[in-house]
Amino acid sequence: MRNLSMMRGRPAYAANSPDERPKVTRGLLKRVLGYARPYRRWIVGMLITTLVTTGLSLLPPLILRDLIDRTLPVRDLHRLIWLIVGLLTIPLLTGGLNVLQRQLNARVGESVVYDLRTALFSHLQRMSLSFFTHTKPGELMSRLNNDVVGAQNAISSTFVNIVTSLIQVVVLLAVMVTLEWRLTLISIAVVPLFLVAAHKLGNRLRDIARLQLDFNAKMNAIMNELLNISGALLVKLFGRTAEEDKRFRERAAAVRDSGVRRAVTGTLFFVSIGLLGSIGTALVYGIGGYLAIHQTLTIGTIIALGAYLVGLYGALQGLTNAPVDFATSMVSFERVFEVLDLPQEIMEKSGACVLQKARGILEFDDVGFQYTINEKGLLKDVRRFGRMQDVQAVLSGDRSERQRNGESDEDEKLVALSQARDQVLERISFRADPGQLVALVGPSGAGKTTLTYLIPRLYDPTAGRILIDGYDLRDVTLASLMAQIGTVTQETFLFHDTIRVNLLYARADATQEKIEAAARAANIHSFVMGLPSGYDTIVGERGYRLSGGEKQRLALARVILKDPRILVLDEATSSLDSESEALIQEALKRVMAGRTSIVIAHRLSTILTADLILVMDRGRIVERGTHTALLAQGGLYARLYETQFRRTLGGKGQ
Repeated sequence: MRNLSMMRGRPAYAANSPDERPKVTRGLLKRVLGYARPYRRWIVGMLITTLVTTGLSLLPPLILRDLIDRTLPVRDLHRLIWLIVGLLTIPLLTGGLNVLQRQLNARVGESVVYDLRTALFSHLQRMSLSFFTHTKPGELMSRLNNDVVGAQNAISSTFVNIVTSLIQVVVLLAVMVTLEWRLTLISIAVVPLFLVAAHKLGNRLRDIARLQLDFNAKMNAIMNELLNISGALLVKLFGRTAEEDKRFRERAAAVRDSGVRRAVTGTLFFVSIGLLGSIGTALVYGIGGYLAIHQTLTIGTIIALGAYLVGLYGALQGLTNAPVDFATSMVSFERVFEVLDLPQEIMEKSGACVLQKARGILEFDDVGFQYTINEKGLLKDVRRFGRMQDVQAVLSGDRSERQRNGESDEDEKLVALSQARDQVLERISFRADPGQLVALVGPSGAGKTTLTYLIPRLYDPTAGRILIDGYDLRDVTLASLMAQIGTVTQETFLFHDTIRVNLLYARADATQEKIEAAARAANIHSFVMGLPSGYDTIVGERGYRLSGGEKQRLALARVILKDPRILVLDEATSSLDSESEALIQEALKRVMAGRTSIVIAHRLSTILTADLILVMDRGRIVERGTHTALLAQGGLYARLYETQFRRTLGGKGQ
């Protein structure tokens, strides 16, 4: 049975799943057809080749019938030659049409994948930072890979299989009824047994497959967490290699055992279907043989009916799974559309102006901000049909969330003393002019980083406004805004590529001279030239082949190459050695010259040179002024100076 063998790779276990059966709506179908419409000529070509190949497949049994009933009994050699030529020609024509159909199929499928992937990636690139803080990277990868491929199957595979099976059933039944209507009725009498077998064994196979997917998720969780540089380093530092080996063996064994059960049950499923097909075939040959003995039916007719029966049962089996196969593919489309329909929080206003040759005057006017979770802007957690589910926790196993996150009275006391609050920023107002350095200081969690995220519109304020050269940030184009702002975050991110490529990310058309000038300004050029491959050196995953100071100086060089008017820095250098800190400090002086600089200060040297110090606590600016003036006030800044900043001078005072 040709179609039965083709179905071995299909998720047959998904059939008849009333608890999870996906819904197909008219609106969804209309939108899906919109993606197929540009390729309708190729789809029509696929249908035409399907019709022709189906017609050709009807000829061999008829040739065999003629050979047995007419040609051989009368010893017609000339007719025999033509029949043999036909038996050789039909496979050649069918093979050529199958190649053409596969080419058209691949063109349609891969084109749909391209359209969906590019649309998804483009939309995700424009989602706000809040979306990525609430979304699992693995979920996004699944949308871009698994769901896109599932959507492709809806057009290029599932649709074609359904149409092909329908055509085969109709044509085969018509031909079989013409040959012998009584045997045809007998052959389709076993069809209800097909449905019963598909229901019983299909549900059982589905449950086993779902269990295997859960085991796979747990095993993959270990690999995702530990087979990267951060996870591998943690395991080695804590000497947990043997324990992790044991944990992985246990989960891999669960996958192995469930895989064996799935294979055995799957084989039982197809064996049962094959036996049912054999019952129908046996009835046809048995009753047909009886009729042939009594000379009411020819032997050639029986042979032809038997050949058609194989194709009929295969097509019927394909149709029993067709509704769920089609609906499952539609769900993939639905999940892709869910991403494409997510609202973008940071939108560019219609008619926004282009900010050109900005001076760099930055103003915060009574700004407030609160993190809000917009459920409409997040992906739903749903189960996929025959797909990998969400990755399970690696270490905590099956303990409940309440047990893992249980809080004690002591926890409540700590919360009362912490910076935790609903309103992240409140009534923030200040102005920074070109050439000025504004230093942000305060306890951890006071809102300093969030304030800097508002400047490049990673978030929009929930109250007040932020101005550059008198323009509200929401009134200018995003591209022109980002061209004026350069940011160096506390955690430097570098691509797994060369130093040159990482620097050119700031300005793709920069010449080698400009690259080297930026590197010199950041005190990193000499180090780069000392490497065997110079600027063509691969920095490794997230730049792990470089030290913290080297990565930070590369990040500074990247910003210098961008040449922004406003500079935003989180100068976290507490973990660096004194030599690296001195190099970065010297580089910062050159970078900040003539620019408006907003710096989350971790060094007393930066604070001493600041034109304005903003002291933040619980989302508010509680003090502002110069270093000397703030010390004289004896407030929060004075306490921070005594506990954090003064020791950077070795206790020598101011």
